[in-house]
Amino acid sequence: QVQLVESGGGLVQPGGSLRLSCAVSGFTLDSYTIGWFRQAPGKEREGVACITNTKARTYYSDSVKGRFTISRDHAENTVYLQMNSLTPEDTAIYYCAASINSPKFVLAVIAHTPMSIDSWGQGTQVTVSS
Repeated sequence: QVQLVESGGGLVQPGGSLRLSCAVSGFTLDSYTIGWFRQAPGKEREGVACITNTKARTYYSDSVKGRFTISRDHAENTVYLQMNSLTPEDTAIYYCAASINSPKFVLAVIAHTPMSIDSWGQGTQVTVSS
């Protein structure tokens, strides 16, 4: 059974940092492309970053490029999202997601095209406020 469990959200001041974790079970990180979506109040869910299954290539939306870093640890079967230089515009619920369709996942992140996700986490709240 595929399961994604996020952790690491919280309240941070503008300019601060947070690291989100997505613990994966039921499959290995080489099997699925894993990434992060976020949904702010009143807005649609948008792709933020992803790391591809076989070659671990990383992709980012323009809004987070240069500030966020996605990585993975095979030993822990966990994907991380390091978020730096946070702004109030980053406030949202962040969802970990997995898909076997890497090309569509990449497009969802870089061009915000819609796609069907194979598995979602429960979400973790990130609030950036002074």
